[in-house]
Order: sequence, then structure tokens, then C-alpha cells
Amino acid sequence: MRTLVYSSQPYDRESFLGAQIAPDIELHFQPARLTLDTVALADQYEVVCAFINDDLSAPVLEQLAAGGTQLIALRSAGFNHVDLAVAKRLGLTVVRVPAYSPHAVAEHAVALILSLNRHLHRAYNRTRDGDFSLHGLTGFDLVGKTVGVVGTGQIGATFARIMAGFGCNLLAYDPYPNPLVEALGARYLPLDELLAEAQIVSLHCPLNDHTRHLINPDSLSRMQHGAMLINTGRGALVNTPALIDALKSGQLGYLGLDVYEEEAQLFFEDRSDLPLQDDVLARLLTFPNVVITAHQAFLTKEALGAIAQTTLDNITGWAAGSPQNLVQ
Repeated sequence: MRTLVYSSQPYDRESFLGAQIAPDIELHFQPARLTLDTVALADQYEVVCAFINDDLSAPVLEQLAAGGTQLIALRSAGFNHVDLAVAKRLGLTVVRVPAYSPHAVAEHAVALILSLNRHLHRAYNRTRDGDFSLHGLTGFDLVGKTVGVVGTGQIGATFARIMAGFGCNLLAYDPYPNPLVEALGARYLPLDELLAEAQIVSLHCPLNDHTRHLINPDSLSRMQHGAMLINTGRGALVNTPALIDALKSGQLGYLGLDVYEEEAQLFFEDRSDLPLQDDVLARLLTFPNVVITAHQAFLTKEALGAIAQTTLDNITGWAAGSPQNLVQ
């Protein structure tokens, strides 16, 4: 099965080639994103392996199907970038990686919290410049603080367990309460109540019609003044321009992002020698109480290995007539 891996980085190649590959899978790596301009590269490939910022809208899917593609193998848990109705109409099977390493993403969320709280990003730059003063670097103890976990699936539950280890009080919001999170002592509340009580809010929910712009001017106004917001889920969970006003007024005291609503044209590439064209992102980067990473929360050896092996197993299962991890 000829398989084209779009948006492939060196670490993708390493993890896939280090996994157990069935003899009938022929892998080809393409660093370009899947778009309407690059879809022709997939002509005569039975399988297309796509990542989170690849375009799987109707026009792209139609060209993939016309070129002979039969399987879309997502190497991600999320599938909000796929037009599933069109894929079904075209007879394209879509599979995903429902779980790889919840620890990777949860631990990165905690790293953002610690960096913001203890101003590690500012301290690092300051000491490199020979400035060893401590002015403006005061943080707070995490023990006893109230942390709101929005979305308590595998990643949210793992994050909650880590924060419980810090001695934090846990609040949770999810339409489907997780007994494992309740066992940690978390209280499930409506979102508005969680936002009003939590000093730290971390987003771990999927992106869908109900969660798009879950964080917006209204919900930001309901948060505690000076609270911390962390997003390692999906960029569009947050109405990003609204963050700027909240940061300027002090309503939002700290912001940690690993995802960004308009990241597709920016992340995973070195653009350091080009002017930043995204005015919203450029403005966010000027705030001293903001830390932004370029969608790297998943980037651990363990997670990459699990993503590669599950994706390959998905392809093998589909070829054998027993597809697994189907996106319905």
C-alpha cells in the first residue's frame, strides 16, 4: 500500500521508520502540508497520512478520491479538520490515533503553568544578559490553589492527577464526568461556575461546534481577575483576539498557549527570517506574562512512537478488512 505522509518532519520519519512496518506498506514522506495546491502529489497513493494542520476539506477530499486514495490515516486524535460527510460520500475511510501519550500533553500544560508562575522565560533571558536581579519574578505556591480542568478525557484526567499531586483543589467541567477525576476529589461544575472559582484554567476538550470559542469575551469576564489560562487542546477553543483586551486590562493575568487558532500557516516551520504577518500573534508575543509554544505538547519520544505504531496498525487493519479506530 503506497502511503504518502504529508506534513512530515524529521522526527516523523524517525518514529515511523523505527516502528514495526508491515511488508506491504510503502512509506513516502512529504514535508509539504496537504492543501489544494499539493493534493496532486497524492495521485495513485492508496493511503494518505495527514496531520492536524492538513486541509481535508471537500475540494481536497474530492481530488484525493479521484486520484485513487481510499484511506485517510490521521496521526492525531482530533478530526475537526476533516469534512466527514464528504469523506463518507466519496467512500473514503478515515482512521485516527485516539490515544498516544496523555502524559506528554498533560505534562506540557504543567510546564506552561510553572514557567508562567515562576517567570522562567523572563529569568532565562535575564540571566543570559548578565542581569541577576529578581525584580518582577515573584510567583506563588501551587499548593492550595484552585485549578479548573475543562475536558476530563484521558489528557484532562492525567493533568488533574498531576495537579492533585501539587496539592491543588480541583474543579472540572465535562458533559461526561470521569470517575477517575472524581476520585481525585474534583468537583464537577457548570463552566461559568468553574471559571469564577478557578485561579488556573486548563483546556483539554475536543474542538467541535459546542466548544468553538468556548473562551470568549464573555467567559473571560467571568474568570477571576488575574487568573491563568492554559490551552494545549485546539486553538479555536479560544477567541484569540479577545485575549489581548483581557491581558491589557489585567483581567487575564497569565496565558500559556501551545495551540493557536491561525497556526496552520505558521507552526512547524522556521520563519525566523521573515516578518510575522499575523498581527494578533505578534501582539500576544509582546506581553511578558504570555508563553507560546508551537504545538509541541505531543512531542515526546514515547508519544511519537505510539502515534507512528498506531497509524501503521490502522493501515494494516484497514487493508485486512478489519479497520480500527474509525472516525464515524
